[in-house]
Parts: sequence; structure tokens; C-alpha cells
Amino acid sequence: MLLIFIDKITNRVGYTLNLIFKDILGVDYKITTNRDFFVNYEGAKFSYSKNRVGLEPYICSTDLLFETVIEIKELNIFDYKGNPAVFRTYAKDSILPFDIFAASFYFVSRYEEYLPFIQDIHGRFRYQESFAFKNSFLHKPIVNIWAKLFGEKLKEIYPDLEFTKHYFRFYNTIDVDSAYSIKQKGISRKAVGFIRDLLVGNFSEIVYRFNVLFLGKQDPYDTFDYQISLIKKYKLKTIYFILFGHYGKFDKNISPYNKKFHMLIKYLCDYAKVGIHPSYASFDEEEELTIQIKELLQVIHKPVFRSRFHYLRFRLPISFRSLINNTITDDYSMGYSDIIGFRAGICSGYNFYDLEIDGETKLRLHPFAVMDVALKNGMGLSTKEAIDKVKQIANEVIGVEGDFISIWHNESMCERYQWKGWREVYENMIEYVSTVDRTPFEQ
Repeated sequence: MLLIFIDKITNRVGYTLNLIFKDILGVDYKITTNRDFFVNYEGAKFSYSKNRVGLEPYICSTDLLFETVIEIKELNIFDYKGNPAVFRTYAKDSILPFDIFAASFYFVSRYEEYLPFIQDIHGRFRYQESFAFKNSFLHKPIVNIWAKLFGEKLKEIYPDLEFTKHYFRFYNTIDVDSAYSIKQKGISRKAVGFIRDLLVGNFSEIVYRFNVLFLGKQDPYDTFDYQISLIKKYKLKTIYFILFGHYGKFDKNISPYNKKFHMLIKYLCDYAKVGIHPSYASFDEEEELTIQIKELLQVIHKPVFRSRFHYLRFRLPISFRSLINNTITDDYSMGYSDIIGFRAGICSGYNFYDLEIDGETKLRLHPFAVMDVALKNGMGLSTKEAIDKVKQIANEVIGVEGDFISIWHNESMCERYQWKGWREVYENMIEYVSTVDRTPFEQ
């Protein structure tokens, strides 16, 4: 066990110590504010305070974790062992030249998203606003990297200190924004499709639509058998997020009352976990979220406690509070739709910390690292470039034994339209990470 001395216990301190030691390093620890007890303790220990207590290993603390306010911070970046670091300290006895706990908390809590920022057209935080992007380390799970370096320091000092072994894990997550491109849509939506193709003279597409609707040809977005074949072949830990809202400008799935759609969802439940994909419209209407969760539950007859926001349209902290109010326990939205990398600087699951109430919640966040739309549209990569980028990100996660979560859509596997050739990227990613991940699906 590791004994940690701090001058004052705060919510932020307790949360961050738990994140680093329990969630990432797997070290059994205890906190004390009693100096005499700490000095006389003969086991593994270190202090986190402004001044060193005695001769123990010591991390010099800054003010962030002992505050309750939310205010703009001047972050000065510097290099530490080939990686960026912030919250620099200059105490000569500190075993790290920066406050690892304040730095980790800043990124994981998404502190910068509580400050004024320029929204994108969907009301979201733009990746261009993030400190990590501005300083070219968005591609690094920097919190995990810092924790690993810190753990190695402690191991050098206390060789007998026990760390729980962590393993790299891959989660194959698929968003079903539109289960079908042509089938199972109302008469008006089908007619609009024909008319649109007719107006632009796309006669081959008109023939294709006719064959799908009347001659039994496979719908291009119906790639689910293909996905299931890979799930079975590689024993993939898979989660489907189902858009179950009503039709709108940005919500174009099949009607939530469509029986064929219900059959598809039940089919997916046989091979994967299923969660809710809260609609674009639910961003402004929590009641919509409640209705969608209830209606999905009535289809799958299982509790719905996993979620990922459609369009990744969420705002801190109100969107996550809505999830908590609707008994969601695990969210998979933490990332960007137009660039790959680590929005919160971490590739491990962790509890959401609500800065406005200055407290930890029970909502578990699972950050994703890569997304098909980000690779193709956001970054404009070719399939070959995308494969290389995915491997680079995966290697970062493998290096810290974290969780590599990807987002794909059923339509991006259709091998038609703008997605022709992208199955190769998906299959290459799965094959690459599956050689590393051999852990069971516990989540």
C-alpha cells in the first residue's frame, strides 16, 4: 500500500488521486493529513503539498486542486522526457518537474470546455480551441503517459510496491444513424429519393433504387451481416448505438415504430451490446432523451445504460447531467467528429467530474480515439493514409495499455458512394488491434 500525505482533502484532490492510482496505475493507496503519522510510517509513501514533509518522495502541488472556482489558466508547455507537460513547478526535491495531478485533472475534467469558447455550427466545442491541438499533442493519451512515467518513478524508489496489471483492450463501436438508405422508409421519403436522382440525371441510381425496393437487391446501408461476421471471427467487444429519435434535418433514421427496424435491433442484441444514440434534437430537449431511452428499452427488453450523442453534440456539464437523470451509467461521446485523438487526454474509462458542482459523478466516460467520418471527411485522408493514422493512434494506446475505442457507421462499410474502399480501413484496423487484445468483454 502507498500512503499519501496532503495538507487538505478536497473533492478535486480525492478524485484525481483515485484516477491516477486506482483507474490507471492500479495501486492500493491511503490518504492522510496527519504529519506525525506520515513521518512515522515506514512503508511506501509520498507527499503532495507545497513543501516536503521530510525525506520522502515528493510532488510539489499547485493551486488547481485546492480551488473550487473555474477560471482561465495560463498554461506554459515544456518538454519532459520527450512528452509535453504543463503546471510546471520548480521545487528541487520534487520527483517530477510538474504537478501531474493538476495537469491530469485539467484535461480529464475538460476544464477548458467550461470557459468561454467559439462554438461550431452544431453548438459544439471545436477541436481547434483545445490546448492539446494548439500544441500538437492531441494524438497522445498524455494523462496515461504521465501516469506511466510517475509509476516507473515510484517503482524505482519502492521496488516492492504492487501495481495491478492492465491490458490493452479494443472496443468496436458502431453508430446506426440510418439503418437503411432506401428500404423501410415512408412513401414520401422514397419518392423524394427518386425525384432527386431524376433531377440530376442519375439514372443508374434510379435503377439501383428500383432494384432494392422491388427486386430484392441488398440495401447499401444494410451491412449488418458483414459486421456480425467480423464480430464472430475476431470475437470483438462490440457496442451498437441506435438513433431512435423522430425524423428531422439531422436525424434521418428509420421510424422508431418500424417493425423491421425492431427486428434488426434485436438481431444486433444477439451479438453485441446496444445503447442509445440520443438524437440531434435531444440536445435541447431532455424530455426527448427520456422518451427515446424508454422506447428503445421496450424493443430490446433490457436496461439501456450506454449512450453516445448523435453528431457528438453535447455540452458540459448539462448534457451529461441529462444522461445521469435518465439512469445512463456509461457514455462514449468523448472525442471529436472531425479529427482523431484524445479529447480528454486519456484512453482509460473514468468518472465524469462536474466542475460546476465541484463533485465527482457516477457517470463513466469512455473516450474514443478514431472515427471514420473524422478520418475521411474531417482530415481528408485517403484509405492508405487512414490505415497509417489508425495504427499510429492504436500504438499510442497499446504503449500505455489503455482502451482503444473506434467509431464506425454501418453506411461507411457499404462499399458504395463516397465510402467505396473504406472496408479495407475497417478490416485492417480490426486485424491489427485484435492481435494485441485478448481480454473478455466485461463492460
